[in-house]
Amino acid sequence: MVSLRFPFSWFPPPAKTPNFPPNSGRTTFAAATAATGISMTVESIKQKNPCAENPVVDFILSKFASSPVVWASLSLSSQSSVAEPKTGMVFPSVIKDCQTLLGIGLRRKCVFGLKNVDVYAFGVYADEDDVQKKLKGKYEKHSANDLKGNKDFSQVLLESDVNITVRLQIVYSKLSIRSVRSAFEESVGSRLQKFGGSDDKELLQRFTSQFKDELKIPRGSVIELSRQNGHVLHTIIDGQEVGSIESKVLCQSVLDLYVGEDSFDQQAKESVMLKLAHVLDKKNAPFA
Repeated sequence: MVSLRFPFSWFPPPAKTPNFPPNSGRTTFAAATAATGISMTVESIKQKNPCAENPVVDFILSKFASSPVVWASLSLSSQSSVAEPKTGMVFPSVIKDCQTLLGIGLRRKCVFGLKNVDVYAFGVYADEDDVQKKLKGKYEKHSANDLKGNKDFSQVLLESDVNITVRLQIVYSKLSIRSVRSAFEESVGSRLQKFGGSDDKELLQRFTSQFKDELKIPRGSVIELSRQNGHVLHTIIDGQEVGSIESKVLCQSVLDLYVGEDSFDQQAKESVMLKLAHVLDKKNAPFA
């Protein structure tokens, strides 16, 4: 992997472990019980129009945002936004044309073999109608439990052209666009060889050249890698599209970083695949 060469003085201080009050079982139970009612109320409202902003939903969520127990008890689909717990990066529950949040994760890098740095948090989104349309036929007889841990399911998703977006939100304030470009040269390059059977340097250069030196990516910047119909990969940085490339193997290689067999964050990948399995399940059970 390409090293991120940052001075030791730039490392963020270790997070302090919070102190929770003893004998908080009753409080936790009460909060969890309240969360169930809140979740049902919010879900009922949002099901009527999942893409629209709703002041009632925003009011309910704002009142309970300070409670970690309540917040953790709500499903991803019933929140207006979800925070990655370690970095605090907040992800909207819906982006683009009703692409819903399936899971969130964290990209970390080991620097000098001594320190793990949180580089960026990421959220994986998909158009659930598109998932149903393109994958339901193959898996309509499978329950969510059947698909859990199914390697074929993950592979079919990568090879399909289901509309999926990976939203990267920069955490490390000293990260440069050059470091992002170098990291993608290695990670995407290795996967192009894996899926394409050859070292396609021209295709890799077309992709990485979109990350131009003049672009600035301070903490909180957003990079979106979005696969659209026809295997077209759109790259958007802070709301500005910097390029689009039609290539099935490139889409597959980029998405493999986040939902593939050897993904950056395995727990996030499992959450995404479980949510997709529920989308395809007739019961359409909520994400937990």
